[in-house]
Amino acid sequence: MARKPLGLHVAHTRRFDGTERGFDSLVIADCAVFERSPQIFHTLHEEEFSMTRTGPNRRQFALGAAGAAAAAVTGFPAIVRAQDAPIKLGMPTILSGRVAQLGVSTVNAARMSIDAFNAAGGLDGRPVELLPRDSKARPDEAARVVRDLVNSEGVDVVFNAEASSATFAVQEVVRETGTLCLHIVSETSSLTADPAIRSPNAFRFARQGIHDAVGSARYAAEIVERDGLRRWMSVSPDYAYGRDNTELFFRLLDGFSGGIEVAGAGWPKLFQPDYTEVIVQILRKRPDAVYSALWGGDLVSFIDQAAIYGMFDEIAFFTINLADYTTMSALRELPAGLHSGTRYIASFPDTEANRAFDEAYAARYGDHPTNWSWEAKAGIDFLLAAMTESGAPGGAPAAEALRGMSLPQPVGVGPGGAMTLRAEDGTAVDYAIGWGVTVPEPPFVTGVRAADWADVLAHEAAWKREMGYA
Repeated sequence: MARKPLGLHVAHTRRFDGTERGFDSLVIADCAVFERSPQIFHTLHEEEFSMTRTGPNRRQFALGAAGAAAAAVTGFPAIVRAQDAPIKLGMPTILSGRVAQLGVSTVNAARMSIDAFNAAGGLDGRPVELLPRDSKARPDEAARVVRDLVNSEGVDVVFNAEASSATFAVQEVVRETGTLCLHIVSETSSLTADPAIRSPNAFRFARQGIHDAVGSARYAAEIVERDGLRRWMSVSPDYAYGRDNTELFFRLLDGFSGGIEVAGAGWPKLFQPDYTEVIVQILRKRPDAVYSALWGGDLVSFIDQAAIYGMFDEIAFFTINLADYTTMSALRELPAGLHSGTRYIASFPDTEANRAFDEAYAARYGDHPTNWSWEAKAGIDFLLAAMTESGAPGGAPAAEALRGMSLPQPVGVGPGGAMTLRAEDGTAVDYAIGWGVTVPEPPFVTGVRAADWADVLAHEAAWKREMGYA
């Protein structure tokens, strides 16, 4: 069936049909030429980019008469736009304060893919316009920003780059408005795992806590057996992500290792400046090991302060969020011998695609990408592929095209280096999960052990059943 012309079309939906389909993959190749910019927001006008797509493996999408009838029944609001009007992506994120690099690095990566798409002609001549907005890391402000983007700016898609504390507020807004939403950054498992929270118009292109917990606990269990690390404590941020991540890690580690003791836990507030109290508590109890889900500037402050007390000389430290260039470079000195999950490093996965992404980002921005950068790239690449397949800038057609899609990505570890957006719950799988040991010089993390995705998915399924999510 011929694709619909783009003059008049449904741009937003009130609710989405949850029908699932399986498709082959569509590949978007990255642009090869980049420009360095010191600015937080970088809009490229003078350099040219190219994008290629594979032909024989393109996924086929057609709205069809049944889909059109469903649209009529559900009353999707029709938005009339000029045929060459920009497609607007509203992007709430954090662009100020202690973790501004979250917003900076996600905006940067998103612009790389968007600039390539626009230089190749956009969606039948329509360019994509990114509209970043600063939420200041406040859930209430994130919700207000999203409402403004939808109601005043008329965005076609919400591209959410908020931490979990604000993402749940964004989720409720887009559930109400029906706007197509792509979440990155937020890793709290329940966002897409819990049917009561999940929404058919929202998708997640980010790590998920349960996935990381399986890989983390498997790695830690080997060290427990080797070094006899039976007595543990934790220090993690006091909000949904920190508590969810830590609870899952210890639950799985206890099962994988044949039993551990959790002697205590510290729950500092998000963006807390001083960690003396929890460090002293750890030193008094003298556990064999400490697990931490602190991240960004909070993790930097904790490690710098703990190093002054000599904590890492006596206690094994496991942290899920250290091996990310921005975090490691912000430390006064990267201690050797810490155990860390691989958030983003150019050496894992050790592929040409991953190295090329790192080099291209660094050439344009003068810095390495972050974990949040690859998530932003993945979200934008999948969205642009869905737009191309459906011929629509958002709404139900683009949402349907996203379900079950697979695309090669820098951190993809599925067949052909692909990540997949799982159809049944709209969350990404087959991204790189690994753990290794820190060293002060490049590559900064050595001996990386990759998680087994078959093991990850098996334990995720069991966890979902236990939680009543499946």
